[in-house]
Amino acid sequence: MSTPHSHIPPLEVRERAACMCVHGRACSTFAPGHALHLIQARLASATPSDWVDAIVDVVSADGTVVLRTIADAAPITVWSGSGAAQEISSGTPVAFHERYHVLAAGQRRFNVAPLAHQP
Repeated sequence: MSTPHSHIPPLEVRERAACMCVHGRACSTFAPGHALHLIQARLASATPSDWVDAIVDVVSADGTVVLRTIADAAPITVWSGSGAAQEISSGTPVAFHERYHVLAAGQRRFNVAPLAHQP
């Protein structure tokens, strides 16, 4: 005869995990807009036809960046917690990879989260 097992319920998580960029440190997650994953960078490099040339229009302190494409001045709004807003300024030429959401400014690459543009 076996004794019944007492079921121990899982512990409830009481706090949400926050990326370290919220505290002014380097990003600790690869979520959209945070640290650039090596595979994401390699996929963007392997698909050069998906890059769009743009000029930085507006840079906000919260990490939001508005780009204007060279071809038709269409706005692209992105967010980056990994420091893109600190590295670029209005008028900076950049490239945006539409499929893998990578922003290239010179030799630097940033994982960005596309946002709906608000005029």
